[in-house]
Amino acid sequence: MGAFIVDFVCHYARLVVEVDGGIHELDVVASRDAMREAWLAGRGYRVVRISNSQAIHDPDSAIRAILAAVGDSTPTPNPSPQGGGELG
Repeated sequence: MGAFIVDFVCHYARLVVEVDGGIHELDVVASRDAMREAWLAGRGYRVVRISNSQAIHDPDSAIRAILAAVGDSTPTPNPSPQGGGELG
């Protein structure tokens, strides 16, 4: 999305799911993640972070976290800079 790569995205729910390994705890990677999240938030997307360990060892809780985020009120995206809106 844009200049970024995301793991999973649901455009309808404006939700990005990131499955993160331990490398995301490094300051340089966490800083890049924060920039990506800010860019996505500016376009009306929310980010749910799931650890690799949770996805592998406790997938039920990972699914619950994703479903809870989908159940939250979907943010209203900013209008497109071209003024064309979004296709729904």
